[in-house]
Amino acid sequence: MSFNFLKKMPTPEEIKEELPLSAEAREVKKKRDREIADIITGADDRFLAIIGPCSADNEDAVLEYIERLSRVADKIKDAVLVVPRIYTNKPRTTGEGYKGIASQPDPMEKPDMIAGLKAMRHMHIRAISEFGMSAADEMLYPENWVYVNDLLSYVAIGARSVEDQHHRLTVSGFDVASGMKNPTSGDFSVMLNSVYAAQHPHHFTFAGYEVETSGNLLAHTILRGAVSKHGNTTQNYHYEDLIRLLSMYNDMDIVNPAAIIDANHSNSGKQFKQQIRIVHEVMHNRHFSSDIHSLVKGVMIESYLVEGNQKISDHTTYGQSITDACLGWEDTERLLYEMAEQA
Repeated sequence: MSFNFLKKMPTPEEIKEELPLSAEAREVKKKRDREIADIITGADDRFLAIIGPCSADNEDAVLEYIERLSRVADKIKDAVLVVPRIYTNKPRTTGEGYKGIASQPDPMEKPDMIAGLKAMRHMHIRAISEFGMSAADEMLYPENWVYVNDLLSYVAIGARSVEDQHHRLTVSGFDVASGMKNPTSGDFSVMLNSVYAAQHPHHFTFAGYEVETSGNLLAHTILRGAVSKHGNTTQNYHYEDLIRLLSMYNDMDIVNPAAIIDANHSNSGKQFKQQIRIVHEVMHNRHFSSDIHSLVKGVMIESYLVEGNQKISDHTTYGQSITDACLGWEDTERLLYEMAEQA
């Protein structure tokens, strides 16, 4: 047989009943949803910093990071709204390797999807309840939405998922800001078609139901750089790229034109320290051009307690990434304050 059915997954209702979000935490999330939405639509002129580990692989380390982040966020809240990355699913180009805490709560042990769902939910709940920080996560598997739709304030659709019909239609039913990354090829048209699809109503099957959606007017673009046919990385955060994107936005039936700049991945060539320089260039371009200031709503940064990364087989350095390399805390704190000064 092609599939070996191991165990039936619990329903979203069962998971939420076991791990509920308190009434107070729901109000915190609702407020942050509204603030992020206002930034995307232009009603709020603050800047978004979507920042955190490449992959949320250890709850204690991630929550220590968010505790530090919350202290800085409170000091810069008038200029920058900080949204922690709690990325619980890790896309893998070949399908090999660690796939995130939602699949492997312990990176050194075998996958356990039920324990992973609980670990994913538990971490997000703690971030909101203890530090008032509802987070961003990548919706690698659209079906996971129903397990965390009461927790997330921002959703990203990755470069390998953005061309997928199921992802596009699912985002059309989300009620929070949702960023659609450019595909690894770098094609802006693919990304904008995805935003168009997400902003419009659809009728399809989802989570075992026939559903209708109303469209998500908070869907927008994320520029993450690209890889050429020769395997070279190319950047798309420069002034010329942003003006081109704005022109393409204006040619389409898309509301709330907005872009987030992913400072790592192909934009940095995965040279994590380059994120600092890239953020500063983005801030400069926003000051240089009022059009870019209106278009670019924030940046996405990979950062953790300890800079760099380590092999999963080692996994001995607390707070250091076991996937892509990240900025360390000292650089992160300094960059956030500099961003607030330039916003």
